[in-house]
Amino acid sequence: IFSPAANPIRDAFQIVGDDGKLCAGVAEPNVTAEYCQKIYQDMVQLQVMDHVLYEAQRQGRISFYMQTNGEEGINIGCASGLETQDTVFAQYREAGVLLWRGFTIQQFADQCFSNADDNGKGRQMPIHYGSKELNFHTISSPLTTQVPQAVGAAYSLKQEGPDGAVIATFFGEGAASEGDFHAGMNFAATLETPILFICRNNQYAISTPVQDQYRGDGIISRAAGYGMASVRVDGNDVLAVNHAVKQARKYARENCQPVFLELMSYRIGHHSTSDDSTAYRSIDEIESWKDQKHPIPRMKTFMEDRKMWDEEKEVELREECRKKVLTAMMAAEEKGK
Repeated sequence: IFSPAANPIRDAFQIVGDDGKLCAGVAEPNVTAEYCQKIYQDMVQLQVMDHVLYEAQRQGRISFYMQTNGEEGINIGCASGLETQDTVFAQYREAGVLLWRGFTIQQFADQCFSNADDNGKGRQMPIHYGSKELNFHTISSPLTTQVPQAVGAAYSLKQEGPDGAVIATFFGEGAASEGDFHAGMNFAATLETPILFICRNNQYAISTPVQDQYRGDGIISRAAGYGMASVRVDGNDVLAVNHAVKQARKYARENCQPVFLELMSYRIGHHSTSDDSTAYRSIDEIESWKDQKHPIPRMKTFMEDRKMWDEEKEVELREECRKKVLTAMMAAEEKGK
């Protein structure tokens, strides 16, 4: 009998450590100051938008909201690693992918306020974004339905012949317990489709912690069962996510094969505005991740050490981001339904 304890635990790929310093033995990333600034600015813009719109729900101005707090590195790291021609099938915590691709703050606000300028004309709940122009399929509430849909799209790409694009589908580790996840993985592997399965392992499926969700080495171990290439990444290291997604995309495109990525992170915010996470986890746990492992301060330190960023730019950026969201929100409120 082969004991599962004999399997080694997969390490998470890192470039920048929790302290914002380059990891030992890792080469200096080949990234420009402008590229790093764009990544950082979008992470901060996403964080600020989340805070303002979350508070708007608490004030009764919108009906619902979900944050990406603590997962900004996954959002922007993946978005910057993909190409706009790559079609995305998201879950509900990937607003940053749209932001990177050019979805405006006004478009986010219009969707959340369900007004006449919302792409869905108010037919969807808030945060169920979508954009045909940006190759981002509209989010739907049922869990994991996007995974087999994404595989079908990837199979279609294969049938049409190579055009340089891949499909990317996002889901949480909780969604990986759904049957649609396994069906999608099996189809993708056996049909050999160019798709990236991007798992955000943020430690909680709403209120269920990972230790109550699965045994073994996370979700990545399931990729081996389907004969699929895979990589585990520190999801709070935006440069590591960016690099891993670029490499996975290249592999999937050149080999017409699926790739599985498990991005390790932590959901700092509540699951949604309908949740109070302090009922099932301690404030100390939340604050520990926020203070020691948050992706935004990590990237900020990395940039400051290389003279790419300073406190004056930080203050200016945050003021600009907040003003942009407040302006868009007030405009969205004034529009007709």
